[in-house]
Amino acid sequence: MLVDTRRRTVTRLGWTLVLGLFLGGLLSKLSELFLPDSAPRDFLTTSVHASLGPLDVDLVAVAFTLGPVTVAVNVLTLVGIGIVAFVARSWI
Repeated sequence: MLVDTRRRTVTRLGWTLVLGLFLGGLLSKLSELFLPDSAPRDFLTTSVHASLGPLDVDLVAVAFTLGPVTVAVNVLTLVGIGIVAFVARSWI
């Protein structure tokens, strides 16, 4: 039985990014709560934001608006993506 490995790797990459962004966001919030106000906290929690939207979709019967979708990336987000990638590589 042939397995499409390219599709599997794209799916794995997508899940790794999504779960890594969630883990990184959790680490960022925890560091904001528990680290004292200092330079390392500012370094770890300073984010770069990228946004897309709003996107208006108007079909004849249905109209809806998506967005804006915003992604915030900081050092802890990259750490979260790295942790999830390491775990996913060792499990799968």
